[in-house]
Amino acid sequence: MKQSARIVPAILTDNPQTLQTMLRQAAAFTDYVQIDIMDGKFVPSRSITWEQIVGVPAGLKWEAHLMVEKPESYLMYYQKAGAAKAIFHFEAAPAPQAVIDAARSSGLSVGLAVNPETPIQAFLPLCSKVDSVLFLAVHPGFYGAKFIPEVLDKIIELRRIQPHLNIGIDGGIKESNILQISRTGLNEIFVGSAIFLQPDPADGYRKLVKLIASS
Repeated sequence: MKQSARIVPAILTDNPQTLQTMLRQAAAFTDYVQIDIMDGKFVPSRSITWEQIVGVPAGLKWEAHLMVEKPESYLMYYQKAGAAKAIFHFEAAPAPQAVIDAARSSGLSVGLAVNPETPIQAFLPLCSKVDSVLFLAVHPGFYGAKFIPEVLDKIIELRRIQPHLNIGIDGGIKESNILQISRTGLNEIFVGSAIFLQPDPADGYRKLVKLIASS
């Protein structure tokens, strides 16, 4: 039986107190989260900084999704803050192999994120160098952005080319489209607003898990 894709809560905030609240909420229903890091340059918004990521609940592992320019300059700080993995954007790195090497040297797992318009052939040679590829299904930077369904075709194509690669999707995922998304053969589904902007985040998470488990 094919295993269901894992749902990973994605935390996006610029407020340290809100971050702590979201981390406590997440720890009640998962053991792994993604924290979005935005510099106001690569994307228009700014978010939490590495210095503000403190007091992550015991037993909760996390990765940093670096939506930043010069991602290599951030790696040491997020490793120091306790990240298990760093995901950087292909479009933000003129020398992506150097970023991958720097992440490895820092003891971090490393993932490659790609924006909706980026063709697979542009980053395909890097797929064997990273631990995962993350497709953005929205233009990054905000909770609640509009889902771009054409990204699903790219996931299907990359899965055909790279049958064993860890593939994820991030952005615009909700109850109404998660079944369609889960059938593309990906491994991880990163969800923000459909969890954390719900009255009960734990219930929002469990509904999504139940949907894809029953598909």
